[in-house]
Amino acid sequence: MHQEAAEAAEAVARLLMANRAAVRSLAGELRAQPPRAVVTCARGSSDHAATFAKYLIETSAGVLTSSAAMSVSSVYEARQDLDGVLFLAISQSGRSPDLLASVRAARDAGARVVAMVNDETAPLAELAHTTLPLHAGPERSVAATKSFITALAAIAQLVAAWTEDAELEAALDALPEQLSQAWSLDWPEVVANLLEAQSLYVLGRGVGFAVAQEAALKFKETCGLHAEGFSAAEVLHGPMALVERGFPLLVFTQDDPTRDSVIALADQLRQRGAEVMLAATDAPGALPAVSAHPTLQPILQIQSFYKAVNALSVARGLDPDNPPHLRKVTETV
Repeated sequence: MHQEAAEAAEAVARLLMANRAAVRSLAGELRAQPPRAVVTCARGSSDHAATFAKYLIETSAGVLTSSAAMSVSSVYEARQDLDGVLFLAISQSGRSPDLLASVRAARDAGARVVAMVNDETAPLAELAHTTLPLHAGPERSVAATKSFITALAAIAQLVAAWTEDAELEAALDALPEQLSQAWSLDWPEVVANLLEAQSLYVLGRGVGFAVAQEAALKFKETCGLHAEGFSAAEVLHGPMALVERGFPLLVFTQDDPTRDSVIALADQLRQRGAEVMLAATDAPGALPAVSAHPTLQPILQIQSFYKAVNALSVARGLDPDNPPHLRKVTETV
């Protein structure tokens, strides 16, 4: 896991270069024939990438984006009207039976299928109208790292081209070097505060909610920690009841319109006696974070997090590469 996460900068540089022409072509087609909606299809870490896609597409392209409930097609075999819909399937392996069933059903229902997949030989790539390879290279650790980061980068590259966002496109050119900077940062507070912990919350908002979900999953997979990922807004509705003195929280925020409310929440949680670890730029006492385009800051923060969570797993006497009861390709039907 440590070795593969360290390769993320190189993988993202490879992806941005290799996919540039295909992304520009697809983006032109999306502008010429705008989809009436976007449906994402993914599981696990890839589904967290889909959360990132939802926020970025809806805020940048203004197109309604929703997550597919795969059982609707794979189990219930219900037919949906997806004519004019962009169906975005995201997967590291591209081989999960329920995902493939959902993609087939979407094609039959009139959707245009775009696959973001790491294994270009996978059945998912064969089913898609357009495939954007993730170019992460082999990923042997059960816990996905660089393939998640390349999925986020692929989404940002596509949306930047689709919406002709020159600022984001320019920012993406700097992302590989910034990922290297993010990997060099240390978050020792994560190990110190969570070495004996049993549970925690992970919070984020907007495009940062995706990395909160991802971090919570990694705590479960690699550290045996019961972690729940919440929107920093949603945590106020019920989950706050469990936050008492000493309760740990990892909070992500980026420099966009959500920042002030997230930092205010972090301050509120500290006043209640919670153990708050805040990942942010230019915030007193925060975990160090690389300054970048706000859309890309969550990608950089999850890169720093991967280094920290790997260290925590080892410190807790676990093997981050081989979580119990899990394997690389989950064959949900």
